[in-house]
Amino acid sequence: MSIHVALHHVTHYRYDRAVELGPQIVRLRPAAHSRTRILSYALKAQPEQHFINWQQDPQGNYLARLVFPEKTSELRIEVDLLAEMAVFNPFDFFLEPYAEQIPFAYAADEQRELAPYLETLPLTPRFQAYLDAISRTPLPAVDFLVGLNQRLSTDIAYLIRMEPGCRLRSRPCSTPPAPAGTRPGCWCNCCATWGWRRALSPAT
Repeated sequence: MSIHVALHHVTHYRYDRAVELGPQIVRLRPAAHSRTRILSYALKAQPEQHFINWQQDPQGNYLARLVFPEKTSELRIEVDLLAEMAVFNPFDFFLEPYAEQIPFAYAADEQRELAPYLETLPLTPRFQAYLDAISRTPLPAVDFLVGLNQRLSTDIAYLIRMEPGCRLRSRPCSTPPAPAGTRPGCWCNCCATWGWRRALSPAT
């Protein structure tokens, strides 16, 4: 049984004087290959006098390119979407035989293909300590994934944030409770730092 979830997002900037905006690239539309079915989607931009072109990046993600010909004292991007949230089997994925147990190494051609996804930011001392505390002794990959997810779920608290704004990057994967919304990012950063990507990609 699925449920419908309505999402409303607003990005709003105000300036102390009229400014000339360069082209704005907005990444606020779910990709076509996402498992989650999008029932409706709408993007509104202000100032109302603008040009919009929809593009796709090399990974198939939608990009809205907005051009505002006139100066403005504010910029507002508003998105509304309705998603159908269905239940999926989290173990509905396939592992190549070479990746059935960690650690593993990619073939040379796959390393070239995955190079952009394996780039990482400089490790903070806290994140390095977090990585060092995770055992990477030989283990079935699925068991490792389950253990990593359980660890992140325990160490990173999920908090509902009502206030706007951004959090510092150094906070994720720190001592509990870490801020909300960092579990997926921490999961990807852990795997990318170890040089694993596609073979350990979640099925969500």
